[in-house]
Amino acid sequence: MSPGHLLASAGMDNTVSIWNVWSSIQKRARIFNFHHAAVKDVKWSQQGLSVLSCGYDCTSRLVDVEKGMEVRVFKEDQIVQVVKFSPDNHNLFLSGGSKGLLKLWDTRTGTVVHEYVRNLGPILDVEFTLDGKNLITSSDVSRTNLSENSIIVWDVSRQVPLSNQVYAEAYTCPCIRRHPFEPYFIAQSNGNYIAIFSTKPPFRLDKYKRYESHGVSGFPIKCNFSLDGNTVATGSSDGCIYFYNSKTCKLLKKVKAYEQACVDVVFHPTLPDVVSSCSWKGEISVFERDTCHNWNGPTVN
Repeated sequence: MSPGHLLASAGMDNTVSIWNVWSSIQKRARIFNFHHAAVKDVKWSQQGLSVLSCGYDCTSRLVDVEKGMEVRVFKEDQIVQVVKFSPDNHNLFLSGGSKGLLKLWDTRTGTVVHEYVRNLGPILDVEFTLDGKNLITSSDVSRTNLSENSIIVWDVSRQVPLSNQVYAEAYTCPCIRRHPFEPYFIAQSNGNYIAIFSTKPPFRLDKYKRYESHGVSGFPIKCNFSLDGNTVATGSSDGCIYFYNSKTCKLLKKVKAYEQACVDVVFHPTLPDVVSSCSWKGEISVFERDTCHNWNGPTVN
């Protein structure tokens, strides 16, 4: 969700939609039809002027939101499942796809800067560490016995794994998120919990703490930190949004959002009491927290 009044969504109908969250008249401000197949992921640029999307047509596409024009197309020979801008260079982004290929692209030239090669399953999520020097990947290892490859930490510039034995459980992790400023990251596990790992070598799993009141049940459930890093919000297979204290892992609040699974929830980039979420059915909602700490919100679509 960025800038403050606009929200971007990726659709199975091949479109990227830009929503005017606070408008009571025209909720959907723009619809982009540049993709030729379902769209898997969409991210705002750091300046908030463009969106980067990817999908089943084996491309990533950079679009100028204000002009409604496609700036550049990045073609691959795999379904592109996730994209992520580098935190220390807004001209670079990482893509991960169905063949387990990871590529670092330069948006100015449209060329691949680095490739990260390893015998991986489909890439489920990617995340940079705060300084942008390392990246964390999650891949689907359900068809192999190599569970130690489910989460890998890489050196960005040297293109080599720093550790591939971070998570030894036989579960895939559909979501990876780093803390805004503390040296750890979290991984949503299909074991129905969120695991905690250090971003410092040897990237140890915290065996004593995890977030585990919600359900995943095979859905691609996403989670995110609040702006101040004090709260973790996650979707759940029961259609609820769960809010945890990030330090103690205590459940703070459970909010019923949908009848079907809630698959994503993200905090507003500047307003701490606003979150947006979406359901497995394709519903998009915005919730605001009132002075009594209750989350209320109408559905956007």
